[in-house]
Amino acid sequence: MTWPLHRLEDLTEPDRPITYGVVKPGPEDPVSGVKFIRGGDIFEGNLAIENLRTITPEISKSYSRTLLSGGELVVSLVGNPGHVAVVPKSLAGANLARQAGLVALRNEIDADFVKFFLMSPQGRAELFAQMTGSVQVVINLHNLRTVRVPLPSLPVQRRIAGILSAYDELMENNRRRIRLLEAMARALYREWFVRPCQAGKLPKGWETKKLGDLADIRWGDTSTTKASYVEEGFAAYSASGLDGKLDHFDFDRTGIVLSAIGAQCGKTWLARGKWSCIKNTIRFWSKDDSASTEYLFIATEGQDFWPRRGAAQPFISQGDSERKELVIPDGGTMGRFTAFATDALEQIAVLETQIQNLRRTRDLLLPRLLSGQVELSPAELEIKEHLQ
Repeated sequence: MTWPLHRLEDLTEPDRPITYGVVKPGPEDPVSGVKFIRGGDIFEGNLAIENLRTITPEISKSYSRTLLSGGELVVSLVGNPGHVAVVPKSLAGANLARQAGLVALRNEIDADFVKFFLMSPQGRAELFAQMTGSVQVVINLHNLRTVRVPLPSLPVQRRIAGILSAYDELMENNRRRIRLLEAMARALYREWFVRPCQAGKLPKGWETKKLGDLADIRWGDTSTTKASYVEEGFAAYSASGLDGKLDHFDFDRTGIVLSAIGAQCGKTWLARGKWSCIKNTIRFWSKDDSASTEYLFIATEGQDFWPRRGAAQPFISQGDSERKELVIPDGGTMGRFTAFATDALEQIAVLETQIQNLRRTRDLLLPRLLSGQVELSPAELEIKEHLQ
């Protein structure tokens, strides 16, 4: 089945051409600021709504062309180039950064259908068709405007988008459960270890220790970059998180990976099983019986914990990380907290595996649906069986 091809710019509202957003955002305005979406906030069909920065209403007003009403398609031009998402209605009134492109589709075009097309191998090939070998991949507006989109009738668009969105909905349900478990662990940490120390005096049997005395801290493999990633293999962490696979593994244990350079500098991930971490990361795990790796993960979570240097390109030094101090409770308290944290983190690992499996199934179905290789009725039956 062959559907007619249309240039993306021909599918947009006549008075809202494809463009980018705020060039100079200026300082944040935490009181009355307007949220705005950066390229790095767009990832795998979703928006990191909880991480959005703000700009002043005056700055936003000067970029009224990219004020959002909800339902628009946004494309990362820099940061996570080529990643796309549909703006939820809850972000009406928000704006875009220079690193994000706005695609305001006409009412007779289903935004989710176009999103899924751009996530497919064919859509990715269209987005990057004119890329050359530069240091940093950037999608310019010309590339975006001239992307060719195969377009069936609107009912077919909606049915395909509905099938694929069902997978996304299940993945988002799992993400919500993960966020709840993470919040519970953080709240317990604050209740047990932060509040008792706010008076400036540690409870009996407690002490402070440097992270370097508690943990084995080393740089990730500085000789390995994302260029070494393979299609199938062992989990690999970069400064962006778990985003690839290698044909080998460096560790077979539970550990913590710290993003040490770049936009996500200070973010941590708990790694399990067989894994590696590459350039621009620091890895660590407990080497002292007084603190578990699970405790270290919860205690060091959050970008504000880590001392960052640099402005244009923030980074964390190994020496600075080793000098960070942590409160270490008595053994009984540590044991009880570790038991709770371990259970929560294991539940999170199960949910993350389910997300990976759902994403894999969706991504296998994606090109077949968008090419017309799969009849819609059997596909709809297949997804109902899979999701029950």
